[in-house]
Amino acid sequence: MLLWISAAAAATLQVAPGQSIQAAIDRAAAGDTIEIARAHYVENLRITRPLTLRGIDRPTVSGGLKGDTIRIAAEDVTIEGLIVSDSGDSLREQNAGIYLQPGSHRAVVRNCDITYSLFGLWIEQANDVLIENNLITGKREYQSSQRGNGIQLYNTHRARIIGNNISFVRDALYVDVSHNAVFRGNKLHHSRYGTHYMNAYDNVWEDNDTWMNRGGLALMEVRRITVRNNRAWANSDHGIMLRTIQDSVVENNIVAGNQRGFFIYDAEYNALRGNAIIDNVVGVHLWAGSKNNEVEGNDFIANREQVRYVGARDMPWGTKSGNHWSNYLGWDRNGDGTGDIQYEANDLVDRLSWRHPMMKLLLASPAVQTLRLVGQQFPLLRAPSIVDPNPQMQPHNPDWSQWRGRHFPRSQ
Repeated sequence: MLLWISAAAAATLQVAPGQSIQAAIDRAAAGDTIEIARAHYVENLRITRPLTLRGIDRPTVSGGLKGDTIRIAAEDVTIEGLIVSDSGDSLREQNAGIYLQPGSHRAVVRNCDITYSLFGLWIEQANDVLIENNLITGKREYQSSQRGNGIQLYNTHRARIIGNNISFVRDALYVDVSHNAVFRGNKLHHSRYGTHYMNAYDNVWEDNDTWMNRGGLALMEVRRITVRNNRAWANSDHGIMLRTIQDSVVENNIVAGNQRGFFIYDAEYNALRGNAIIDNVVGVHLWAGSKNNEVEGNDFIANREQVRYVGARDMPWGTKSGNHWSNYLGWDRNGDGTGDIQYEANDLVDRLSWRHPMMKLLLASPAVQTLRLVGQQFPLLRAPSIVDPNPQMQPHNPDWSQWRGRHFPRSQ
């Protein structure tokens, strides 16, 4: 009965062209819906009670290039179907298209265009928010360091960031001290980082696309994250960075056409499995004591340098089922699909080519091939390497070839 009384008491207010949206907000009671007709409204809105703002035929709310265009200061607020534009440009004041201030729990922002705003959405200490199917673009003529982030999460729990398209911002998604979140089906491109995680635990990142950024996915100071079924390609530095990360699963991702497919730094006790690392300049750059990781069932195909590894001892990968390496030179005499000799990622020739890049012009020459053979026969010349005792003769992903040639255009 209480639910019926509450529903009966809620009203729908109409805002026509030339009227004030803020006046309707001030007049509305908790639980009301405000329907905004198609027009251009120049206002800085503040919502202090549970309301729904619904655009009819995509009206525009412009902040007039000052402050936040919309600031939410209440629980259970829904904003949908609006074009939100023209925030201020103060990084110190964190001007945003939509700002969720602390305590704005269970906010919903869906089907909106947030354009020409410094930060698209700033979400601070607001739990259980849903940000869904929005188009977010920043102030693209600003230098990257002077832009805000597309969606910024700070000190939140259980956020759901689903189906958004974000570009021309500093970092498309910036996640700081925010836990138990789900990021699914987002498209993140033409920014510094597609996503930038700091001190975030127990999150799920799946089915997202990150391309044409400096870095696709940067996971830093992270624990217990699941990264699966994503595509990171044509990023000018790395596809996926794993830095100071533990107890996480990175599986079934496509990482193609980046300067470095994976950059792994100080990563331990993680599982990397079923990933396709294709046509990167460096497939994996492994550094800073990254060990005790399970690396199984991955495809390393057509990377100019499969693994760049500098360490004091061999690092075993593929001890259970092995990985596929497109430059494996061994054979499979018994036909079981596994190479008869182990794969070594970095031999003497690889080391020399790192120190003297012009040597790559001679890699197919008889002299260099002889040097490679000598390095295999005389252990004193051998350097520590990534070693796979079970190299697989065929790739696990039969559709890998469609990801060749998707590179960051160096002219940009």
